[in-house]
Amino acid sequence: MKVSARNQLKGVVKSIKEGGVMAEVIIKLASNEELVSVITVTSLHSLDIAVGKAVTVIIKSTEVMLGVDE
Repeated sequence: MKVSARNQLKGVVKSIKEGGVMAEVIIKLASNEELVSVITVTSLHSLDIAVGKAVTVIIKSTEVMLGVDE
């Protein structure tokens, strides 16, 4: 996966709270710190994000996005 954002942190999904439209995803980093991202449920399912899955947290300006290797 190539993206222009330089602020990328590897982590593992710790928990997911899925709502009707949005999902809160908590990611545990190697440093034991946690980050929270709110993404659409559609993105959650299309990226196949699940508890225990490795993800890359991509931080660009005020946005926090998640990326997964295909």
